[in-house]
Amino acid sequence: MSTRRVQCGIAGGGPAGMMLGYLLARAGVEVVVLEKHADFLRDFRGDTVHPSTLEVMYELGLLESFLQRPHQEVRELAAQIGDTTVTIADFSHLPTHCKFVALMPQWEFLDFLATEGRRFPGFHLLMQTEAVAPLVEDGRIVGVDATSPAGPLRIRAPLIVACDGRSSTMRDRAGLASTNLGSPMDVLWMRLAKRADDPQRTFGRIRAGQIFVTLDRGDYWQCALVIPKGGIDRVRARGLPALRATIVAVAPFFADRVDALASWDDIKLLTVIVDRLRQWWRPGFLCIGDAAHAMSPIGGVGINLAIQDAVAAANLLSAPLADGTVSDDDLRRVQRRREWPTRATQRGQLLAQDHVVGRVLGNSRQALPWPVKCLARFPVLRRLPARVVGVGVRPEHVRQPQ
Repeated sequence: MSTRRVQCGIAGGGPAGMMLGYLLARAGVEVVVLEKHADFLRDFRGDTVHPSTLEVMYELGLLESFLQRPHQEVRELAAQIGDTTVTIADFSHLPTHCKFVALMPQWEFLDFLATEGRRFPGFHLLMQTEAVAPLVEDGRIVGVDATSPAGPLRIRAPLIVACDGRSSTMRDRAGLASTNLGSPMDVLWMRLAKRADDPQRTFGRIRAGQIFVTLDRGDYWQCALVIPKGGIDRVRARGLPALRATIVAVAPFFADRVDALASWDDIKLLTVIVDRLRQWWRPGFLCIGDAAHAMSPIGGVGINLAIQDAVAAANLLSAPLADGTVSDDDLRRVQRRREWPTRATQRGQLLAQDHVVGRVLGNSRQALPWPVKCLARFPVLRRLPARVVGVGVRPEHVRQPQ
């Protein structure tokens, strides 16, 4: 087994891990990011880059080059309930430089951070290298054991940060317990071709007890069909023709192309989990992003919460990591900083799940909920959901020097 020593080891090259690696390297900390896959090319990951994340890019001086990557800009969110269309969120009044949500494939986002990170001598990204277990000595985590194409690898560092997602191996093996907050839904992701005469807005559609979301990705639609929790076996038992008929019933303009869903391989299941660690850290170890708190897909805020975690962690930890003095109190401060925004955001998602999604699924009524009626009647109220989705609770700002 070969051994490598750095000032910080990061398990997972997703949004939280890549952003944290970039920020720490920018602050002069030597960091290694371990990513188990050979590339970032995986479909149906979180592709919504919200104004809060775009603001971080602006503060880093990266916004102009970042927006050169392929993306679409969503300036308002709308819902179609039956035959009535209502604008839910209007981002035009946000106090940010970008007043839109950027729909960008996550592989573009991660590749951008990797490219920018390599400008710093302390940034090391190891692909096809999977963190498998924390290294514990005298009750403290002092490193991580990993597998790589060259064989077993041991990373020794004063701090290991788990950014390996909602099914975090590192979190589980570090013995950190989570609380499952529940969810009434799962999501089926798919892509369908786009035509020139299709509706040109990103929509959430509610019709006949079904919820169907269409995200404009330029030359295709990224689509999400919401199903009851654990309902995938029932959906499969009814067969693909029934699934295609459900989609057409909610979004009739797909009738001429829904047959492109030719097999179950064309449909990806997202098992929705909403949970949160009771304690995000132990000596020498910290969880952020989905490893600390899995979010509902409602509002598409998961990637942005992960980025906010990374910014806060870098702000609080870059100096002690550079000095070799990172302490339990430093890790506790990261959780204290990010736990309240996480709790508030999850609380809002749970309310939406219970009072909107849960009531719609299987209910053929299409009456407008009273909050939607208020948004339709008083356009100024659309600024509130725009603020919640686009900026979030207590957004973070880059505070460490370069």
